[in-house]
Amino acid sequence: MPGLVRILALVAVFVSVFAVVRIAGMMAVHGRQQRRAVNRRLGLLRQGLDRETVAGILRGNRPGEKPSFPGPIGMMLWRLHRTAAMADIHIAPQNLAVMSLGGCLALDSVILFFVWSARIPVTAGVVELVTCVAVAITVVLPLLVISRMAQKRRKRMEQQFPLALDVFTRALKAGHPIAAAIDLLTREVADPLGSEFGLVADEVTYGADLHDSLMRLADRWDLEDIRMFVVSLSVQSETGGNLAEVLENLLKVIRDRAALFMKVRALSSEGRMSGWMLTALPVLTLASMFAVNPRFYLDVAQDSIFIYGFSSLMAMYVLGVFIISRIVDIKV
Repeated sequence: MPGLVRILALVAVFVSVFAVVRIAGMMAVHGRQQRRAVNRRLGLLRQGLDRETVAGILRGNRPGEKPSFPGPIGMMLWRLHRTAAMADIHIAPQNLAVMSLGGCLALDSVILFFVWSARIPVTAGVVELVTCVAVAITVVLPLLVISRMAQKRRKRMEQQFPLALDVFTRALKAGHPIAAAIDLLTREVADPLGSEFGLVADEVTYGADLHDSLMRLADRWDLEDIRMFVVSLSVQSETGGNLAEVLENLLKVIRDRAALFMKVRALSSEGRMSGWMLTALPVLTLASMFAVNPRFYLDVAQDSIFIYGFSSLMAMYVLGVFIISRIVDIKV
């Protein structure tokens, strides 16, 4: 009998501990999900900031509608600013360019110093090779990382927008006006779309036109789905009609288009993977060989013909990467 009581006590302790741990784990997961669901705009508002200050913070990293500087350099800085804003990197494009240039010069100087310390003649070919390696590490690699981060958040926007449009349509069916439906999206949708619609709502509150604010949002992220949404709102405001029904048809078109796009990506996955391999393999080969045996390239760089040959190879590589990117960039 005492043994049975002891077993029952141990079982009760085990069940109690298991239940406590289970409840604590569920509460932790639920709390983390709730924190993730809150977008940045709501987080700033919860800190006690007013809507005007929050709008200024959110708008501070957004690029303008046109480049600030004329010419190709201004266009490059504007595109860099838009990519950095899409990647949620709060660094001005001028500062980012200066940082990349400074890092390139520093790394170039360090590598040349080690080459000179190893008693290797520093010829024009060696300088060209070392500069190419420094540019690849300090300029090309960070740009690829930023571009990848931007594309990831842009893809997240594309996945969020059909759900947000569904919520918007249901709000209209429930009798809410357009402004109240957009305000509902700012409270129910996570980042990045939640903060972006919050910025649109704040701009409309302070006197901006709704269609212009939404079109600026579509231009910042280069999303055709939002452009079609803006066109639908514009046509309905001019001609009248059931906006909820129009948006339901638009939602069906967007989802069918997304399904077709995923099918195209699946069918073209082999070609895209081949493009990635052809793009990355020469760079990885150069970097690995230079890291393992630097003299493999430095000795060849002593020849005067290396300058012309290496420059031609780099030009052909850039041209090949451009052609491959255009081939695998399939529009749906």
